[in-house]
Amino acid sequence: MLDIPLFETLRKKVPSLENNWERYMSMIKLKKVPAKTLLIRKGEFVKTIFFVKKGCLRIRFEEPKRDITIAFFFENRVITSLHSYRGNYKESGLSLESIEPTELLLLSGEDAETIYRENEGVKDLLLEYTLERFDNYLNLFLSRIRDSPEKRYINLVKEHPDIATRIPQHYIASYLGITPVSLSRIRNRIWKEQK
Repeated sequence: MLDIPLFETLRKKVPSLENNWERYMSMIKLKKVPAKTLLIRKGEFVKTIFFVKKGCLRIRFEEPKRDITIAFFFENRVITSLHSYRGNYKESGLSLESIEPTELLLLSGEDAETIYRENEGVKDLLLEYTLERFDNYLNLFLSRIRDSPEKRYINLVKEHPDIATRIPQHYIASYLGITPVSLSRIRNRIWKEQK
């Protein structure tokens, strides 16, 4: 059940985890959800950590008449509501939902705190991962300012081909900050140029 590469990486980078590995793994629960399942709704307080075993999740910001995709998470990735998780009991400002039928491994915030307390190196890895996510969000923000929609799409296909092949086009358009019609035109133009 718990055979995901992220856990093996954790074991290698934080040797102290080995001492209580079975106990830690018993804290993790398997959950299977169909596509379009909301795991975190904007405004909720959720302190669960989600590990993607199989499938895909997306983070989105939603308002009436607007749905903006912020990020996609495929196999071997981890996600939580940082608003809720930071310990200041804020509600989530974003929503998290499955795009495909997804298998998740869930760890409660309380159990995660136990693991952090007992294994100092885990917090260093969490900080490293958080900084990586921050870099991704900053690059997305700068791309929306600096690059044309066509350049954003070309970069997406080049840097993240899994998104281009697995994600429905309307979610990709939302992620790129354009309409599905604009994305269709961009894709047709690129296809014609490559013929």
